[in-house]
Amino acid sequence: MKVTSRIFIFLLCACAAMPAFAAGDGKNEFNPVETGVTSLSIAPDARGASMGDLGAATDPDANSQFWNPSKYAFAYSQAAVSLNYTPWLRKLVNDIFLADLSGYYKIGSNDNQAISASLRYFSLGEVSTSEEPGIVGQSLNPYEMSIDLGYSRKLSEKFSMGVVFRYIYSALGFSESYAGDQNTGASAFSADIAGYYTTYPIIGRNECQWSWGWNISNIGSKVSFDGGENPAFLPTNLRLGTTFMFPLADYHTLALSVDLNKLLVPTKPRRSDFPDGVEGEEEYIDKLQDWKNMSPITGIFKSFSDAPGGAKEELREITMSFGAEYSYNQQFFLRAGYYYENEYKGNRQYFGIGAGFSLNVVRLDASYMMATAQTSPLDQTLRFSLTFDMDGLRDLMGKRR
Repeated sequence: MKVTSRIFIFLLCACAAMPAFAAGDGKNEFNPVETGVTSLSIAPDARGASMGDLGAATDPDANSQFWNPSKYAFAYSQAAVSLNYTPWLRKLVNDIFLADLSGYYKIGSNDNQAISASLRYFSLGEVSTSEEPGIVGQSLNPYEMSIDLGYSRKLSEKFSMGVVFRYIYSALGFSESYAGDQNTGASAFSADIAGYYTTYPIIGRNECQWSWGWNISNIGSKVSFDGGENPAFLPTNLRLGTTFMFPLADYHTLALSVDLNKLLVPTKPRRSDFPDGVEGEEEYIDKLQDWKNMSPITGIFKSFSDAPGGAKEELREITMSFGAEYSYNQQFFLRAGYYYENEYKGNRQYFGIGAGFSLNVVRLDASYMMATAQTSPLDQTLRFSLTFDMDGLRDLMGKRR
C-alpha cells in the first residue's frame, strides 16, 4: 500500500510540469528529460504566463526572481511585493494550487543594487490511502516548497548580474509508525546566476528599448525520498531571452519578446535504446548506474551531448516562447504569447492571453492558458497576480499627511 501511494503521489506531481503526451510514430521517440521537484519549473505570475511563459529580458517587476533576478538592479521603483496564485490542473482536480510571494528592495545610494526574496508553495491537495478497497487509511497533504534570497547589482549603466540561493523541500512521501521507514520528504539546496543587458537605440525619431537576459537556475544538489537509492536531478534550466520595446504613439508602447529554454539535466537511459540480449541488458544497467551516480555539475555539461538521438534530439529539448505586451501609459496592459515544446519531449503547446491594470499603489494581472490539444490538463489554466508598489504607497501616505 505504501509503495503504491508513493508512486501515485510522485506521478501526480510529475504531471504538474509535463502533462501532455506525444502521439508517437511507432519509433518510440517520446523521451522527455526527467527531474525531481518539477513544481520549480511552473511560472508563478500572470504577466509572464500570459506571454507564453517568458520573462528573461522583459522590463523588471516584482516577479523577476523566477525569470531573471538580475533585472531587479534596473527596477524603477524602490521596492515592490507581489502575491501570485494559480489553480493547477483545474480540469482534473480542484485542490492543487501554486502560491508564490515575491519582492525586492533597492539598497545603496546609487540606485544600482537590490536584494530580493520569494516563497513558493505547491500543494498537491489531499490524498487518501487505503490498505484494502473501501477502507480509508491515512489522509495526506503532499506539497513542495522553496524559499530563496537574491542579490543583484549593476556592473555598468547597461549591464547587471544577480545571484539567488534557494532552499527546497519536497514532502511527497509518508511513513507509518510500524513500517520503520521515516523518509517522508527530501531537502535540497540550489543557486541561480543571471545577467541582464539593456540599451536604448534611436530608430527614426523614436527612442526604443532593446534588452537581453539569461538565467541559469536551480544549480544544486539532488533529491531522494529513499535514502539515495533513486536520486533525482533538480530542474536546472538555462533561459535565454530578448525583448524589443518601441512606441506606437504617445502613451502607447508595444514590446515583443522571445525566450529559449533548455533543461541542463542528463537524459535518463532507456532499455529500448540498447540491444536485446544479455550484453544489452548489462550495458543498460551500467549506463543507468552511471546516470544515478552522476553529479549535478557533471550532468549540466553532459546534458548537451547525451541524448540517444544525437544533435537532432538535443535540439528537441529546447522550448520556445513568443510573446507581446501592449501598454497604455503604463496603466493598462494587454498580453498574448505562445509556448512550444517538441512532441517527443513533453508536447506542451499552448497560447496565453492576459491583461493588467495598474494604479499608483497596486497592479492586478490575470492570465488564461489555452492548450492546442483539447485533452491537455493545462487547458484553461488561470493565474492571478497582485502587486504592491512601495513608492506609490509612500506617495499616497505623504499626500494624506
